Amino acid sequence: MSDHSVKHSTFTLERTYPAEPAVVFAAWSDRDTKAKWFAPEDSRYSLDFRVGGNEAVHGGDGAGLVARSEYHDIVPDERIVYTTSLFTDEVLATVSLTTVQFVRDGDGTRLVLTEQGTFLDDREQPGWREQGTGDWLDALGRQVVR
Repeated sequence: MSDHSVKHSTFTLERTYPAEPAVVFAAWSDRDTKAKWFAPEDSRYSLDFRVGGNEAVHGGDGAGLVARSEYHDIVPDERIVYTTSLFTDEVLATVSLTTVQFVRDGDGTRLVLTEQGTFLDDREQPGWREQGTGDWLDALGRQVVR
């Protein structure tokens, strides 16, 4: 008998921001701006925002968390599609596919993020991921109103 497990989860989060899509998209695509809301405590954060480009986020608190993403589709001001592998102490914990859509909503933007995840061996739980993603979407909202 194996101690290995797999959980699958899909969630969609929506936020409305009082800034036009180009502004919200720029906060996502510019390394220095994104670092402020997405990885403010990660001095090693990296972002190569282009199709085929990569992003790396290193967790704090000595947790040994590293998230590595690859961008697969980018339509400026409209859509981003990327995959992410999350490691805990160099062991694969999750693999996910994320789509982010930027939709004009009057003078603002409705952001729709859908993530499909595979969670391995209980190293991360789907609820944790959804909560954390919601938290950084809220941080993005604070960034775009500055």
